[in-house]
Amino acid sequence: MRRMMAVFLIFLLAGCGYYSSKENIENNQPNMKNKTVENTSEEMPVKRFRPFQSYKKDVNVLLLGVDSRGESSSRSDTIMLAKYEPLNKKVKLVSLMRDSYVTIPGHDKSKLNHAYFYGGDKLLKETIEKNFNVKIDHVALIDFQGFIEVVNILAPQGLKVNVSKPMMKDLRISGEPGMHVLKGQQLLDYVRFRHDAMSDFGRVKRQQDVIISLKDQAVETLGSFDGIVKLPEILTEVANHMDTDIALKDYLTLGATFILNPVSNVETLRVPVENSYTNKYTKHAGEVLNMDMQRNKDTISEFLLKEVSE
Repeated sequence: MRRMMAVFLIFLLAGCGYYSSKENIENNQPNMKNKTVENTSEEMPVKRFRPFQSYKKDVNVLLLGVDSRGESSSRSDTIMLAKYEPLNKKVKLVSLMRDSYVTIPGHDKSKLNHAYFYGGDKLLKETIEKNFNVKIDHVALIDFQGFIEVVNILAPQGLKVNVSKPMMKDLRISGEPGMHVLKGQQLLDYVRFRHDAMSDFGRVKRQQDVIISLKDQAVETLGSFDGIVKLPEILTEVANHMDTDIALKDYLTLGATFILNPVSNVETLRVPVENSYTNKYTKHAGEVLNMDMQRNKDTISEFLLKEVSE
C-alpha cells in the first residue's frame, strides 16, 4: 500500500517538476542492486532553468512503492503504470495487482511482485513489458518513509477519505466510521489496509483514489503564487525521498507543463480486469491470480490508446 502511494507521488513529481543540483542527487540516492534507475550525470544550474518550457510527448512511467530502497530483499507492494498525456491534459493509471501470476524472465512463473525481489526494478520493468506488451519509458520508486514525508509536504493539512469500520482500529481512529482527514502515517496505513473482505482489491481502489486526491492537492499547493515561489525548495525536498531515471531537464519541463496546464482527467484501470482471472494455489508462490493474459493485454492496450472521456 505504501508502495502504491509512493508510486503515485513519484508520478506527481514527474508532473509537478523536479529541482535538484547534481550534488544533492548524488548525496541522497541509495545504492540499489539490479536497478534501472540511475543517478543523472546531467547538471542543470539554477540560472539555466526554463520553467515555462512545455513538455509535449506522451510518457509511460512505472510507479513502484517498495518497503525499502537499496536493499536486495525489498518487496514491491505497489505497482502502477502511469501514462501522462500533456497535450490532452490526461493521466491514465493502470494498477497491476502484485499477486498476478506472470512469467518472469529467467525464472519460473510467479507473482508479479516477486520480479522485484529477484532482480529489482530492472527485472520488474522487463516482466511487465513482456507479459503485457507495453512500453515503459521511465521508472520511479519510493519507499514507505518517503511516502509519508512527501504526503506531509504536498498535503500538510491531510486528505479527506472514507474510513470503514474495520479500519478504525488499525488506523487508531476514534469516533464513527465515515469521512476523516488523515495525514502521513495514518494515510499510509489507510492505503496499505487489506484486513477486510475486499483484501488487495480494496487496497488498489484506495490507492487510486488517494493518488487522484494527491494530484489535486499538489496542483493547489504548487500552483499558487506562494507555491511557485517555493517550488524549487519543495521539489528538492520531495526528490530526496525517491529514485527515478527521468532526466533532470525532463523533470523541469514536465513540471512546468503540469503547473501551467493542469491535468483535468485521471482514468484508472485495475489488472487483472473483472471476470478475467481465477484464484489458484501454487506450491512455489502460494495464492496467485491466474489470469487470461491475452484478454488483459488487449484491455491494457485499448485503455492506454483510447481517448479519455471527459
